[in-house]
Amino acid sequence: MNKTVLQQVEQIIGYEFSDKRLLRTAFTHSSVVDNPTLSNERLEFLGDSVLGVVVCQTLFERFPSYLEGELTKIKSMIVSRKTCAKLATELGLLEFLNLGKGVNDSRALMGSLIAALIEAIIGAIYIDGGFEAARDFILRIFGPLIEQADAKHIQGNFKSLLQQFAQQHFNATPVYELLDEKGPDHDKCFETHAVISGRHFPSAWGTNKKEAEQKAAQSALIELGVLKKKSPDTISD
Repeated sequence: MNKTVLQQVEQIIGYEFSDKRLLRTAFTHSSVVDNPTLSNERLEFLGDSVLGVVVCQTLFERFPSYLEGELTKIKSMIVSRKTCAKLATELGLLEFLNLGKGVNDSRALMGSLIAALIEAIIGAIYIDGGFEAARDFILRIFGPLIEQADAKHIQGNFKSLLQQFAQQHFNATPVYELLDEKGPDHDKCFETHAVISGRHFPSAWGTNKKEAEQKAAQSALIELGVLKKKSPDTISD
């Protein structure tokens, strides 16, 4: 990497290095050096841990009602190799990666290499600028995905979220009562509501009992203030 390329990469990642050697190392694959310790593997190892700490702390602070299992699922979505590869690709970083000519350019391998590149960059920033600099980079790049992953995780999983919230705040487990059903046997719809410690929450209709219970759990979560209220036409199944 010459000076111009280094500046271009710094502009892309939004961080200027004091020690440019760290940035060069972050983009150096083991296939182009005789000594593996001169490649980005060690930075990748460090960056992986820093990424995990920052994401865990962010999830812990942002979702105070979530228990360990829910937080772990969201974290897994965020720090996965697939997510890291996607972000690095969107930033256009692969073209700067220094690879040996003999490296297989299969899609699977390249995905792994570019995912490792993001972690190596995080490790390099951590050494060069400290934890806060690495944290700022991670939140800038991964922040939007945290909200998306949470929405994806919650969608269709309202019963699980309500159960955890109820056990944590009421020391009780929700039960679902069938209130009504309409339509012929081949095309019924069902009305259900959730009950927690004798408290009845707004009912919801579904094309089957499972869907009705999910929607009833969603209604309860909205009334409890766990979820924001949405208009009927935007409430997810």
